[in-house]
Amino acid sequence: MTSTNYKRLELVALFVVMPVSLALPIPILVKLVSGGLGFFYALFVLFRIERVTFEVTKGINWKRFWRSTTAQLFVIALLTIVYVLLVDASKLFIVLRTKPLLWLVILFVYSIFSVYPQELIYRTFFFKRYSSLFKNENLFLVLNAALFSLAHVFFRNTLVIVLTFLGGILFALTFKRTKSTTLVSIEHAIYGCWLFTVGMGDMLGFPS
Repeated sequence: MTSTNYKRLELVALFVVMPVSLALPIPILVKLVSGGLGFFYALFVLFRIERVTFEVTKGINWKRFWRSTTAQLFVIALLTIVYVLLVDASKLFIVLRTKPLLWLVILFVYSIFSVYPQELIYRTFFFKRYSSLFKNENLFLVLNAALFSLAHVFFRNTLVIVLTFLGGILFALTFKRTKSTTLVSIEHAIYGCWLFTVGMGDMLGFPS
């Protein structure tokens, strides 16, 4: 389970074959079972083979993190507000305006049960497991973002693919810099929750 060839096959199976299969007309039960097996396999490898442990990353520069995240959120907010206004102005902050309780529930569920597992697999596991396979660090970061984007191919939405690729670049850079699953999960949750809040929930598969 540690040879280079095995890791390459594992990468393709977990991060290419499995996401693509979710977009195919396969029974939902099969998708759930295969996805669950893949997720728990990755966790097994991460904690039992790679020996990763839960611990607070030391020396985190919280000021730099919040300064960078806030600046990026400001840019994202401006661009997405303009986008929603141009595409369908009636959607702007629609869930926050019309269903505030649902808005709070979705933000909580998304942040805990979607964001953290994604970052655990696509950043913590991926970086720990496969970084040694690539001599070019920039290529590795771009590949990570591209595969993160591929994980959303079942939405069959070009804009989702573009947004998740760009988000993947930001998250990969944050994890590379901080080595913290917690920080990258916070960043991911903030940007994802904003997209839902601003009125892009339908695009991301949220109820609205």
